[in-house]
Amino acid sequence: MARTFRRKETLGAISEINVTPLIDLAFALLIIFMITTPLLEQTIPLNLPLDSQAPASERAAVEFQVISIDREGHIYWGEDKVSKIKLNDLLNSLRAQSNPPVLNIRADRNLQYQKVIDVIDIIKQNQLSKISLDTQVR
Repeated sequence: MARTFRRKETLGAISEINVTPLIDLAFALLIIFMITTPLLEQTIPLNLPLDSQAPASERAAVEFQVISIDREGHIYWGEDKVSKIKLNDLLNSLRAQSNPPVLNIRADRNLQYQKVIDVIDIIKQNQLSKISLDTQVR
């Protein structure tokens, strides 16, 4: 029996998916997220007090406004350094909102307790009651 080496006239469909580009894309996205995620966190370095409980597993989709107090007692609204008068003005503008954000207070562990109470007092004067205090987990 003789063999013929002719090509088939019909074209067959490729039934395999090339996953190599998909894997490359997945690794590229993973690297991008690994690099950018730490940059999204608060940039003011604070030594937060310790908490013995584990953090909440999942927070609801709630808007937060961060107020930080560093070791020297300087107050920050997000990343902007503000005075107590400016903080009072910013909180007064939040009070006018129908659904004000939760005020997340971050204070250095070695800070005098009175400085934190002063900030909380300004918040209470503006009739805002949604307050969260940040701590580190042991």
